Amino acid sequence: MPKVAVYDIENQQVGDIELNDNIFGVEVNGPLLHQAVVMQMASRRLGTHSTKTRAMVRGGGRKPWRQKGTGHARSGSNTSPVWVGGGVVFGPHPRSYAFSMPRKQRRLALKCALSDKVQSGNCFVLERLDFQVPKTKDMVKMLDAFKVEKKALIVTAEEAENVERSSRNIPGVKAIHTMGLNVVDILHHDKLFITKDAISRIEEVLA
Repeated sequence: MPKVAVYDIENQQVGDIELNDNIFGVEVNGPLLHQAVVMQMASRRLGTHSTKTRAMVRGGGRKPWRQKGTGHARSGSNTSPVWVGGGVVFGPHPRSYAFSMPRKQRRLALKCALSDKVQSGNCFVLERLDFQVPKTKDMVKMLDAFKVEKKALIVTAEEAENVERSSRNIPGVKAIHTMGLNVVDILHHDKLFITKDAISRIEEVLA
């Protein structure tokens, strides 16, 4: 089982914790992670793009000119796609881009993302994280203690409003709870901060 240090919010080690090898120590599957990211990003697409076919555009009804004798190419309607203002052929229409993966694959992808952070040394376990009042200054102080220079993801066991509001105004920092844990957020952020209670909750669900 991988063993990692447990820190307080001032980056002082206060103990150790053994992580479940079946969750935080699996072999990272790159293609599976890619598929999970594509699935999640596809589900976020609105799919509201739309074009009008020749049946939807304004006009039509009568033949623009007679079939022969005008010198023009023959034409039956001004809604034809070859006319300016005519309909669009094979244009996009509103649809859903979402697709699903088997439940076992989704869970394995999440385990791979967590294992990647642990193996790269970018996962930090916190003894506890709870602010009495929402204050951005307190969150910045904690991140500075861990020398966070880029993006950081903070995971708590339950919804912690003060933690989320304290990180809301910091670019590149996001706070979520275990129910919202996902592959894209884990891979998108360079550092992963997770509380001991959140570790227990994740192991309870994914074990």
